[in-house]
Amino acid sequence: MRLLVLGGTRFVGRALVADALARGWSVTTLNRGVTAPAAPGVEQLPADRTDPDALAAALADRTWDLAVDTWSAAPSVATLAATALAGRVERYAYVSSISVYRWGEHVDEASPVVDGDPDADATAYDADKRGAELGVLRAFPEALLVRPGLILGPHEDIGRLPWWLARIARGGDVVAPGRPDRPLQYVDARDLAAFTLDALAAGRSGAYDVTSASGHATTRTLLEACVAATGSDARLVWVPEDEVLASGAQPWTQLPVWVPESGDFAGFLEGRPARALAAGLRCRPVEETVADTWSWLRDEGMPAQRPDRPAHGLPADLESTLLRAAADRA
Repeated sequence: MRLLVLGGTRFVGRALVADALARGWSVTTLNRGVTAPAAPGVEQLPADRTDPDALAAALADRTWDLAVDTWSAAPSVATLAATALAGRVERYAYVSSISVYRWGEHVDEASPVVDGDPDADATAYDADKRGAELGVLRAFPEALLVRPGLILGPHEDIGRLPWWLARIARGGDVVAPGRPDRPLQYVDARDLAAFTLDALAAGRSGAYDVTSASGHATTRTLLEACVAATGSDARLVWVPEDEVLASGAQPWTQLPVWVPESGDFAGFLEGRPARALAAGLRCRPVEETVADTWSWLRDEGMPAQRPDRPAHGLPADLESTLLRAAADRA
């Protein structure tokens, strides 16, 4: 297979490239060449894809069997690339997001989605991803739309699992939020990549929610895996959901991966990815994802904070407040 990856140097794109190379495929990436060098064995086409002339010059008259785009900003940029590749790529995939579903209404791929404009500049993440989907479908009506939710694993540059690992590695009492057995739902970037390439090679099309079944891991199994991987003396101090929220600690960002089970987040992390699982999605154990992420962090250090994502992690003063309250309660 001849694969073109638009991007290919960060997190999911990097996982796609690594998986394709392991299959023995011929891999080309198109990017600016400033985030990271091309992996060995990869042909890199340097271009600013937001510039139509630069994109056209880089693509020239090339053709590929498959193409994958992971773009996450202005829909018009994803639309531009798909339009330029129409008729020159046999099958096309776009890595979208379950954020395209209307808040609070997501169950599976039949759930209602937000509005999007394929020719728009960047607005909000959900509308941007939906607009990009529409732009891709305009050029490739049989495109594969991969909709992951939470993505974890080595090379994560968002800062969720890396923060938990770094905090737990420091040891001592660590705030563990909510109910220990609160179900989590996520996908390892490597499993996401494997599913995407398998589905493309098989000629699959349409939308797939690519995430583990709810409860594949829990808050407890995730955090205990962090303790085991780091070998630290950290002690998980479980703080009830209502106390976490009363403290002002922000779910998802200040307490990465975790959200409450009630209120606006009711039903969150409880989607039904039956279609992807039936199509071959396989999700590795949480212990493997955590251990491999810790190994990567030890080798390369914490990734730089992405300017397009908020910083993650519980501030020290909030952590102290919650731990004191837990001690008083005990």
